[in-house]
Amino acid sequence: MSVKRISEIWIYPIKSLGGISVPSARVQPKGLQWDRRWMLVDERNNFLTQRVWPRMALFTLQWQSGQLIVRFRDEHIAIPNQPEGNGFAATVWNDTVEVIEVSPALSAWFSKHLEMPCKLVFFPENNPRAVDAAYKVGDDHVSLADAYPMLIIGQESLNDLNKRLSNPVPMNRFRPNLVFTGGLPYEEDGWKNFSVGAVKVAGVKPCARCVLTTVDQATGEKGTEPLATLSTYRKVGAKVLFGQNLIALNYSEIFVGDEIRLTD
Repeated sequence: MSVKRISEIWIYPIKSLGGISVPSARVQPKGLQWDRRWMLVDERNNFLTQRVWPRMALFTLQWQSGQLIVRFRDEHIAIPNQPEGNGFAATVWNDTVEVIEVSPALSAWFSKHLEMPCKLVFFPENNPRAVDAAYKVGDDHVSLADAYPMLIIGQESLNDLNKRLSNPVPMNRFRPNLVFTGGLPYEEDGWKNFSVGAVKVAGVKPCARCVLTTVDQATGEKGTEPLATLSTYRKVGAKVLFGQNLIALNYSEIFVGDEIRLTD
């Protein structure tokens, strides 16, 4: 069997905005450090997503001198890592979480470029958001990610999909945290217990995909692929599956190049 190694590590600090490729990441109880710790909410404090607002793809992010920098075309702003303020309730999917507004000035900047009123909010590390009880391993919690702390996808899975598409798509359509090389297409579907370098993880549920995968991350334009093609051969019940959701069993650092070792 071929050796499987981590080839890419991604974090998405602000939910549904651009990702950042990093050489390593610290694994914390809610997922990779800084992954989905911020989000944009509307006037009713409901989360905003590319599924409805594909323009969100046009915000790009990077770490620069220890600060999170967000760019929209020729403008950019810096986001404080640990904002402080009064908490209030916001909604992400069916969960109510306590968040804080980072600053009215930053909210106004995002409102201008997203062309709708919104607030930038932060989800403090100690604030709870439990993983679905049907899939938890212990007392597991998650960041502002859709449902689980981490997502892994094999490069061979994407390669197999792209052979079926007229126009291949990049991995960023699927917003994984971890990408690996080696192994067979869709092998990760059946992974239950394995390690990534020093971190032990549990595969808890294949990832159900949605229309966000049809948003071109470079242009913000929405189409029909790759979801249309995936639905012809990756549909289980009413859901189209691609990638595996993960929960960490211990907390350390993951590096690009780390070997994946299956333990069952």
